[in-house]
Amino acid sequence: MFMGEFKHNIDPKGRLIMPSKFREELGEKFVVTRGMDGCLFGYPQDEWVQFQEKIQQMPIGRKEARTFTRFFYSAATECELDKQGRINLPQTLRAHGDLEKECVIIGVANRIEIWAQEKWEEFSSEAEENFDEIAETMIDFGF
Repeated sequence: MFMGEFKHNIDPKGRLIMPSKFREELGEKFVVTRGMDGCLFGYPQDEWVQFQEKIQQMPIGRKEARTFTRFFYSAATECELDKQGRINLPQTLRAHGDLEKECVIIGVANRIEIWAQEKWEEFSSEAEENFDEIAETMIDFGF
């Protein structure tokens, strides 16, 4: 399970250090794609396969399903850690996440998320302000 928050800089070539705490669980190769709320999602291979199976069950006749599928797959890239524990993010993904220098990598149960530090701070601040209200709605999810 992924958890925690780590700060690293992305270099001008698009290389980003993965936290050592995440490297083993991510494996030699893993998938990074566009995420929601302006971040990137990263999945270990086994989680990506499970996610793909769910996507393939979506009804292709529904426009929202086609849009979601295109959005996720078109930018998905298989990443490999180099000897320094870095991955190389393509420009498409860096642009989606506004990743220019300071980044935050967080663990979210079965995936990682990669955020531009400024975006993460805005999101985190807003979530903190509304946390009590959000927590109350969790009962709707059986929590």
